[in-house]
This record gives sequence, structure tokens and C-alpha cells, in this order.
Amino acid sequence: QVQLVESGGGLVQPGGSLRLSCAASGSRFSIYSMGWYRQGPGKRRDLVANINNGGSINYADSVKGRFTISRDNAKNTVYLQMNSLKPEDTAVYYCNAEYLDRSLDTLTDYWGQGTQVTVSS
Repeated sequence: QVQLVESGGGLVQPGGSLRLSCAASGSRFSIYSMGWYRQGPGKRRDLVANINNGGSINYADSVKGRFTISRDNAKNTVYLQMNSLKPEDTAVYYCNAEYLDRSLDTLTDYWGQGTQVTVSS
């Protein structure tokens, strides 16, 4: 069974920084991409950033220039460095991994349990 373990969330003041980590394990299939999504109170779950196994990266416009995503493919681990945090960044952050089934040429999504990030004075 696939397991995604997240860490690094917490309470931080505006302008502060946090670093999230997510380690994936438990699948015989290879990972095509990993990324981070977030869901604030009363909002939908939206993409923050993702990175595929070729190194291509996508960021939400709201975090460009402040957040940096990186990946250690050998360890199946993805990181999110969050700088200049704002109250609007407050949300539950979820790790996502896409696994590739080469036989069927299909991708399957898996999710972590989420880690709370709160930005407040």
C-alpha cells in the first residue's frame, strides 16, 4: 500500500518560513510526479506546486517567487520551502504523488493525510 508521510507544518508569524517534507513508499510502480496542494477553510483543494521526474515545475501564481519545490528522486521525497509567508497561505497542505503503470500507460494519484500551516501574529 502506498504511504505518503508529511512533516514540517506549524504556526509561524507573517514573513516567516517553513519547510515541508513528504516521503513516499510502498509501491512497485515508479513515480511520475510529486507535488503539494492546499485547502483553506471553505475553499477547494488547489495546486501549490508540482515537479515531474524530468524536473519540470509548475507553481500557482500566488506563490511564485516565495515558494520553492524540490525533489530527491532516489529517496522518493519532495520538499516545499515556503518563505515570506502570508496569512492567506494558512491551509492544510497535502502531499500528492502520481504513480505510472507502464503496462497500461496510466497515472494514479495518491495523497498524504495533510499537515496544518497557520500564518498568524
